[in-house]
Amino acid sequence: MSRVPQFDPVIHAPGRLQICAILSAADEAEFAMVRDAIAVSDSVLSKHLKQLEEAGYIRLRKQAHAGRQRTWLSLTSVGRAAFAAHVAELQRLAGLTAPTLLGEGFAG
Repeated sequence: MSRVPQFDPVIHAPGRLQICAILSAADEAEFAMVRDAIAVSDSVLSKHLKQLEEAGYIRLRKQAHAGRQRTWLSLTSVGRAAFAAHVAELQRLAGLTAPTLLGEGFAG
């Protein structure tokens, strides 16, 4: 079932949008890989993940590996649907741009 395109303020923040984009392309991603990919600190990534998790958009899985606890992230089915709807809405909004304005800078 696909959702009606809908702007999602939880996903829209740049860091969370990047996280969702990364996770949409994979079954799972490791915390450090996502942190490095979006170039934020552990604490900033953790804050973004908490908001996404509270919305039901991501799942966190912890696993010990080589004596270290590692955290794996994945989008839930609700998260995948919300991300797809958000992207569709962004594409719809971008489509409203007047063709004569494309490629031109602001003359302000």
